[in-house]
Amino acid sequence: MPSRLITPTRSHSKKTTIGFVNLGCSKNQVDSEVMLGTLVADGFALTDNPKKAEVVIINTCGFIEEAKQESIDTIIAHGKLKETGSCRVLIAAGCLAQRYQGDLLKQLPELDGVVGTGEFGKIAEICRDLLAPKKRQQRLWISEPPYLYEADAPRLRLGKAHSAYVKIAEGCNRNCAFCAIPLMRGKQRSRPVESIVAEATRLAAEGVKEINLISQDTVNYGVDLGLRHGLVTLLRELVTVKDLRWIRPFYLYPQQVSDALLDLYAGEEKITKYIDMPLQHINDRMLKKMHRLGDRAAITSLVDRIRTRIPGVTFRTAFIVGFPGETEQAFDELRGYVAEAQFDRVAVFLYSDEEDTPAVGFDDKVERPVMNERRNELLAVQEDIAAARGKDRIGSVMEVLVEGVSEETDLLLEGRHEGLAPEIDGVVYINDGSATAGELVKVEITDAALYDLVGHIVT
Repeated sequence: MPSRLITPTRSHSKKTTIGFVNLGCSKNQVDSEVMLGTLVADGFALTDNPKKAEVVIINTCGFIEEAKQESIDTIIAHGKLKETGSCRVLIAAGCLAQRYQGDLLKQLPELDGVVGTGEFGKIAEICRDLLAPKKRQQRLWISEPPYLYEADAPRLRLGKAHSAYVKIAEGCNRNCAFCAIPLMRGKQRSRPVESIVAEATRLAAEGVKEINLISQDTVNYGVDLGLRHGLVTLLRELVTVKDLRWIRPFYLYPQQVSDALLDLYAGEEKITKYIDMPLQHINDRMLKKMHRLGDRAAITSLVDRIRTRIPGVTFRTAFIVGFPGETEQAFDELRGYVAEAQFDRVAVFLYSDEEDTPAVGFDDKVERPVMNERRNELLAVQEDIAAARGKDRIGSVMEVLVEGVSEETDLLLEGRHEGLAPEIDGVVYINDGSATAGELVKVEITDAALYDLVGHIVT
């Protein structure tokens, strides 16, 4: 997500003004919303004018090299506001802060504070402490990351009023060789079912029609709470929440997907027929080297089982190209599998060396130009599949959640059917008919353009 300064409310001249930049994934967005809510509840004001912000907070991402560089560039850019604006305090929070801690303070002297992922609940206290009249001193607020927000935590939501992210767990117990998330977020810690249901109930009462369940390992939800089928238990409670229309779980790991879970997807109208499952690779040797559970046979069997038990399911996945030791033969196998499997959505990431992960020490590194070429080849295969899928939709009538006036032109409305997740998938452009944001309407599809559809409202 590109950096942006967020302003849900007008600032008051007597209140200390906060400028807030959110970077990274939807999980980071929830953290930002909780911090924003905490700050407003504590009497701070928010501004979208960086030059007027007395405190600037950057919620950083540290997942891969590009994200780390974006976070650093954003810190440097906003650090200049100490000379050109009203900035008195500059804070780096989030994943990059948790991971690099004191190194950030040494390398970026414009920073006043570094706040790790376990200290979000203290953000107002931290701001007041750094604003107190005294000799300037850089400070760290870092602890083991046990923090999990509760249903009653102040939260100032970003994005659409009718769609919300709900974080159901934090951290990860997996040991993928390429991933630094456990280093930044710790072991998995699940929120109690009651807390999540209470939050969903409140959101629905506020007009939210769609909740998107997020965590690092959603299919493993509740294991740390002693729940054997935690995600099934949670979903069975959430479907009872009045006025919720769509419930969309993200980030299902390929193992531990039970028939009970798939039957729940198929049988419950409120659960979107949408599977988001990063597979990462298909070659057996690469999967083993990545420390992923299962092999090609297990993956292909699972994909078939999902499609059989959930008719009409939309399947989104992700792959990594350029992992150390990925030969042309291994990549050819992956490319062939993408063409064969006919997924609805495919994301392709370049392998990134991350400090303190097992893969850093692996030999046979793949050069960057080769990675880029492989990504482009995979995406080209997927574009042909997506174009054909779009054409197949023409003439169908679909239920669409209206987002509002299109970002492309105010002559069109824009929405999503249940097979389109917010922000990462395409949209449905509505060129005839009237509706308001958050309304569910029937749309007849008349045209398709790769990942987007076009249609008109029918009664």
